[in-house]
This record gives sequence, structure tokens and C-alpha cells, in this order.
Amino acid sequence: MEEFYTIQGEGYNTGKAAYFIRLGGCDVGCHWCDVKESWDAELHALTSADTIVEHAAQHPAKNVVVTGGEPLIYNLDYLTAQLKINGIRTFIETSGAYPLSGNWDWICLSPKKFKAPSPDVAVMANELKVIIFNKSDFEFAEQHAKTVSPDCKLFLQPEWSKAKEMTPLIVDYVMNNPQWEISLQTHKFLNIP
Repeated sequence: MEEFYTIQGEGYNTGKAAYFIRLGGCDVGCHWCDVKESWDAELHALTSADTIVEHAAQHPAKNVVVTGGEPLIYNLDYLTAQLKINGIRTFIETSGAYPLSGNWDWICLSPKKFKAPSPDVAVMANELKVIIFNKSDFEFAEQHAKTVSPDCKLFLQPEWSKAKEMTPLIVDYVMNNPQWEISLQTHKFLNIP
């Protein structure tokens, strides 16, 4: 769908320069999704993996974030192999709704209520990032925390349109449950992509 060089705005890798590869196609359908234009893959011209790698290699930071849509709809083995050959670290952000493919340095699992993550993705996740849209999402977060490894970093992130309402609840929750950390969409505060 699109590629761009920016600063990672949320989760464990916040603040790192990275080349973003946003793949079109998603059937998870979150009502609060801020990239709904990514849902229909047919709306976006195909780009060869080699071209994407060539573009990513032109930037000084050797970090790539593959996101979507839902990137695991696709087999990402070739793309990640070529990125690695070029000395680029590979990060993915996924709902985990499809089997894991690709060779990843960092896996951010952001599960959605509409389509449960595959257990093989959950056990491989380095980071669990749960979007908090309403109070019931804390229980949802705890359910998914039981599916990841003990070394997995746990993040709660307010949904952007509800941040004013949810952030104080997240602060209290993290203070009482310090295994969790807070993730904010800093790229939105900085007004960058």
C-alpha cells in the first residue's frame, strides 16, 4: 500500500528511525482502525519485494517495520530474507490472525477481538500491545498475556480517539499491574507519519 521512512511511534521500539512497509489487505476489520484504506488489497498496485528492499536499503536506519492491513495474509519469507541480506533488521506488527511467515528480529502482536491470533504467533511474540478502547479491554489484555512467553514485553495503548478517557485508566492499571507498560502513539503527537 505504501512505504515511508519515519520514526517508530509506539510500542517497544518507540523513537527508532525505521522504514515502514504497509501491506494492503485486512479482513480483521477493527471499527477504530486508523488505516481503513489498507483493508482492500485490490486498491493498491503490486510492488515487487526486490523493489521494496531496494527502497528500504537507501535509508540510514537499518530497521524495517512491516505492518498493514494485516501483513501475515502474505508469505513474508522472501521479503525478510532479502532485507536480512541487506543488513536490515525486521520488525512486524500483526494481529496474529494468520500463521507466521518471515524471519523477524521483533514481533509485535496486537490482538484484535474480531479475529483471534494464531497460537504459533503468540508464543513467538516479543511484544504484546493491546489497544484499550473501553474498560473490558483490560480483561482482554490479561487473557492474551497468558498466551505469550514470560519474556514478552506487555503494553497497553489507548485508542487515539478515546485517549483522554482511557489514559487515566491505563495509568492506574499499570501502577497496580507493573508487568504492563504504557504505549502512546507518539507519532501522532509529533505529527509525523
